[in-house]
Amino acid sequence: MFRWWSRRVASSHFQAAVPAANAPLVELRHVVKTYVTPAGNVAALNNVNFQVERGEFVAVIGKSGSGKSTLINTVAGIDRPTSGEVLVCGTAIHELDESQLALWRGQNMGVIFQFFQLLPTLTLLENVMLPMELANRIPPRERRHRALKLLEQVDMTEQADRLPAAVSGGQQQRVAIARALANDPAVLVADEPTGSLDTRTADAIFDLFERFVAQGKTVLMVTHDRDLASRVSRVVLIADGEIADRHIAQALPMLTRHEMVQLSARLEPLHYAPGAVIVRQGDPAEQFYIILKGEVDILLEQNGGETLIDRRISGEFFGEMGLLHGGQRTATVRAASAFDTILLVLDRASFTTLLEGSEPTRAEIARAVRLRLLNMEDYREPGNANA
Repeated sequence: MFRWWSRRVASSHFQAAVPAANAPLVELRHVVKTYVTPAGNVAALNNVNFQVERGEFVAVIGKSGSGKSTLINTVAGIDRPTSGEVLVCGTAIHELDESQLALWRGQNMGVIFQFFQLLPTLTLLENVMLPMELANRIPPRERRHRALKLLEQVDMTEQADRLPAAVSGGQQQRVAIARALANDPAVLVADEPTGSLDTRTADAIFDLFERFVAQGKTVLMVTHDRDLASRVSRVVLIADGEIADRHIAQALPMLTRHEMVQLSARLEPLHYAPGAVIVRQGDPAEQFYIILKGEVDILLEQNGGETLIDRRISGEFFGEMGLLHGGQRTATVRAASAFDTILLVLDRASFTTLLEGSEPTRAEIARAVRLRLLNMEDYREPGNANA
């Protein structure tokens, strides 16, 4: 959970850097974040390299415990990396002390919470004005006018003098967005901003983010809603502290940027222990797999035994043959590495949609199927042509 800074810091204490025009607005370099727990050390981020360009709308998705909140907290300066570098708006924020971080965050970043965190004793207008007072960046005579203009952008002007308890959750979130924009930050960071809202309200809040991106803002958002995630300019899928983008692009390099967003929003990470059977020859084929971490063995079952015919590694895919040829698994696949294997899984309907929408992808997978069928024939024993 994000923490709002609790005291004003004099602007003379710290001067934010100005990023180069062609530099990423956000950049993480070899970032590791390890938490010490009673059960031992837990790596929430594992050698993460990550960039966000100016004007991007990036959604971070992943299962609970995958590292997505740690990633966004690291960008916001809430969590400090165990090792690695974090550069945001031209500043190496991992090198700042707490006072410097407080001032930097107020000047450069707008933070939006899942549960709004508006101060209950202040009016909505006063809540929006508060960051201006804390950062002391906007002249006092301009603060009320600016706050009203921001409330107008989120359609909350008529409610300006009400207390938070007098408006709905969706309206409170609109005010929280206006508050995040108070000091005209370069980056908006949001941790599950629609997680506590109904679908219709969440969609309306998402529309606001899209509007701000169209106006030139940069938005980095954690979300559990994959339908909303599919509307952004880029999806970052995290599994076990690692970003999957590179592995997806390696497996399917012919994907366009839009197709990558659509695919990433539909993939689900699954873990398999060493030696676990992932699919069994002859079983119904319902999923397509990309290997994120580890290795898998492809085994042909025949004459009561198993023949190893291939080994696939991270950045490769499997499962397409059963989906495209007869609907049954043509081989058994088992996790081969000494540690957990992590796979990114796509269901049959989404796999079909992917092929229908991308001729290059369809052609590449068809080529892979032809080569793999030939490889299987080389290993089949006489009398096992239908294995």
